[in-house]
Amino acid sequence: MRDILARANRDVLERFATSKTLLALDFDGTLAPIVADPDRAAMRFSTRRLLRLVARAYPTVVLSGRSRADVRRRVLGLGLAGVIGNHGIERWPTRARASGQASRWVPVLEERLAGLHGIVIEDKRFSLAVHYRLSRQKEKARARIIGAAALLGNARLVGGRLVVNVMPEGAPHKGLALERARTRLGCDTAIYLGDDDTDEDVFSLDQPGRLLGIRVGRRKGSAAAYYIRKQAEIDRLLRVLLALRPAAGGLPRAGSVWRGVRS
Repeated sequence: MRDILARANRDVLERFATSKTLLALDFDGTLAPIVADPDRAAMRFSTRRLLRLVARAYPTVVLSGRSRADVRRRVLGLGLAGVIGNHGIERWPTRARASGQASRWVPVLEERLAGLHGIVIEDKRFSLAVHYRLSRQKEKARARIIGAAALLGNARLVGGRLVVNVMPEGAPHKGLALERARTRLGCDTAIYLGDDDTDEDVFSLDQPGRLLGIRVGRRKGSAAAYYIRKQAEIDRLLRVLLALRPAAGGLPRAGSVWRGVRS
């Protein structure tokens, strides 16, 4: 993996910025810092301001594991081209069937995980998120959750930061959702930023020259070719993307911004 903000990789961003490109971003851990209470997750003021400008320069969508309604209220008024929820499941024709299936899993998991302290089952209607951030025995909790969810049948499990995501097998994922958004918005290329295991569904798409995958935080084994060091660098990346389209973003030309970027 290579640092996308390094001066040596400037030409990579330039190639995508000068094409008809879609910008897609995850929310938690990418646009907003990870917090102990997910309900309190929010973008910094500087990120909101930059994202509003970026959305004028590029067709921009947020592709989140949260429910679509949840993430929409967190990005309200930013002029985004679209918001996709539940790891790509929402806004797809199969969502009603997926919704019914996920809802039936809740009481089953509640019974199987009874007595396990610090576990929260989040029902997002189209998928479930079983959080164990509050557990004092996190490894034991994760193993119990995976064991219980594996017995559901027709379920896909994807890990995350102190969470196990449970989705219907065969349901649309973030990679498929990104492709659909790119087609609908008439874009030839896409830039995608994400920080979690579900984002690997995008990073693993085999589309050299058409998809630029950027992971938040360097991680061995990730399919993303590039990374930014930490979530706080999202503002620097948004500034660079704006600088590469100065007429739309109204910021200085790219050279002046890149001079302030660490290599």
